[in-house]
Amino acid sequence: MIGQQHDASGAHFAFTDRWGGVSAAPYDTLNLGGAVGDDPAAVRVNRERAARALGLEPGAVVWMNQVHGRDVAVVDGPWTGDEVPAVDAVVTTRRGLALAVLTADCTPVLLADPVAGVVGAAHAGRPGLVAGVVPATVEAMLALGAEPGRILAHTGPSVCGRCYEVPEAMRDAVADVVPEAWSETSWGTAAVDVAAGVTAQLARFGVGIGGHSHICTLESADHFSYRRDRTTGRLASYVWLDAEL
Repeated sequence: MIGQQHDASGAHFAFTDRWGGVSAAPYDTLNLGGAVGDDPAAVRVNRERAARALGLEPGAVVWMNQVHGRDVAVVDGPWTGDEVPAVDAVVTTRRGLALAVLTADCTPVLLADPVAGVVGAAHAGRPGLVAGVVPATVEAMLALGAEPGRILAHTGPSVCGRCYEVPEAMRDAVADVVPEAWSETSWGTAAVDVAAGVTAQLARFGVGIGGHSHICTLESADHFSYRRDRTTGRLASYVWLDAEL
């Protein structure tokens, strides 16, 4: 099943759960990740189903080879050839081109400035948050004419700050860079709130969150969670602008 939000300005934000695909356990059923051990044929079918459910052409979606870094690629179409660059964010000025982020606990960040015709998508896990992938994405959008006050930002399902347990030293190291990510689990141990950190980083640019998912992937049986299951599928989050104004 896919949830989609459509802004009157022509911006689209969409998020999948784990149902409605053809993958077998433990990737059941709508796994959209191509590098997690699932049958590649099943992933292709799942990506086609998801795209068509959103009114998109399957071949007109930009995917990433995500590596928990901060590199951003500016794109004007899907990658050609077999090699997909190792980046954790993509930005485009091409209307109608959908950008996709794969996650299974990390925070997907979708950004759009419909006036400038610029959209961006970022994969923000704990390492990417610290590395600054979200600020790098916003900066790439600004370089293409976007303005902070016009950017619409949405974050998707991710592990919440009450569940993302980490060693205390790791929490401190993250909080040294992004203080707002400091958190505590519901059982009283050290934790990191990546989504809160993302929100804070966006706010420093003057970008507000227009939509924030309250789904915790670790707690939700309807969503993939790496921390819960280890071997599992990947959710996808998509952003694009209407092809015509």
